[in-house]
Amino acid sequence: MNLYLGIDFGTTGARSTVIDSQGTVHCETEHTFANNGQQQPELPSVWQNALWDVIEQIPPAIRNQVRAIALDGTSSTVMLCNTDGIPVCEPILYNDARGAAVTERLRAIAPDNHTVISATSSLAKLLWLQEGGHGGTAPTFFLHQADWLAFLLHGKLGISDYHNALKLGFDVDTLCYPNWLIEGIAGAATPELPQVVAPGTPVGEVSAQVGDRFGFSRDCMVCAGTTDSIAAFLASGVNLPGEAVTSLGSTLAVKLLSHTRVDDSRYGIYSHKLGDLWLVGGASNTGGAVLRHFFTDVELDNYSTQIDPEQESLLDYYPLLKKGDRFPINDPNLPPRLEPRPTDSVEFLHGLLESIARIEARGYQLLQELGATPLTKVYTAGGGAKNSVWSAIRKRYLKVPVVTPIHTAAAYGSALLAKQGTQI
Repeated sequence: MNLYLGIDFGTTGARSTVIDSQGTVHCETEHTFANNGQQQPELPSVWQNALWDVIEQIPPAIRNQVRAIALDGTSSTVMLCNTDGIPVCEPILYNDARGAAVTERLRAIAPDNHTVISATSSLAKLLWLQEGGHGGTAPTFFLHQADWLAFLLHGKLGISDYHNALKLGFDVDTLCYPNWLIEGIAGAATPELPQVVAPGTPVGEVSAQVGDRFGFSRDCMVCAGTTDSIAAFLASGVNLPGEAVTSLGSTLAVKLLSHTRVDDSRYGIYSHKLGDLWLVGGASNTGGAVLRHFFTDVELDNYSTQIDPEQESLLDYYPLLKKGDRFPINDPNLPPRLEPRPTDSVEFLHGLLESIARIEARGYQLLQELGATPLTKVYTAGGGAKNSVWSAIRKRYLKVPVVTPIHTAAAYGSALLAKQGTQI
């Protein structure tokens, strides 16, 4: 039997899903990060251990039948490595806004309203690393999280996909790095940018070392990956323009399948290429991480059942754990708004859920105002998809059907990408 392995690196942990040619799940494994995967010493080691752990948990008889592997990572989580693939400094996470310090240089380099003009873009982080001399004088490679993790499997350094490379400035129309980018980063401490291929493209067979350790067949292929939110979109099976996926994980990400492309850095909106269509969307720092900061999972379940989703909350929050958001307001200094806080925990949770729903609805409204295909249906992925009260609140704001797809796990979407790679 031919099986396909997808591995997802999200904000709180790593997960794997193995499927067959019909999309049936044969195995799922999980590894949770300590400290929720936030900045900590030896983060690359944490990721590497998680990668080996989710693979190790797959029964050997299943690993032996895996024909292809694809992996997704958090968008704009980046790192510098030496020519042996060893990180030379700590990675910079997806939501790290230190790139705000180089905004002036970023605006001087990039075209107006370009996707990269954001404090959290991959290019902003590259410029910050350059200006700080963090790569030293020896040759380095600039990689995304998914690029580096795939390298650990196939051993080919410096290969990315055009979903991860979008916020680095890669042009998906011409399928190359634009001149303004190459010239803008030129200098003595310029790292080598990754070679970019289409997501799902076969890159190389698993290395002999990885194959021997885990019992993969010699011809098991590692394919180019994607970002975690696009992997969740792929898992949903959405293929009609106007349909969208909201990923309610630690953060809130919206993706709308559209005939037209929309890019506007003023609002943190960008488009990914998906076949002949465009995946238009953005990602906010609000979401499940804020809820978990105030409530345990048991409390969330308990309090949610006491909320009437048809009753509007009068609390108007902008729920963030720290200042700064990316979409639908792109402002690294945007302050959290979590006051007034009522003494009733149910009322407080109601206000949080409703406020996040408002941010989501405003996001989709913006996409359509700027030319995206009109919204017809929203599929929900991530942990928030399980909260039926939250779904009912969101439906009231979105004014379209809100449904949960059969498959919501990003690892499942990456497994589909691996299967697609064997057909290229």
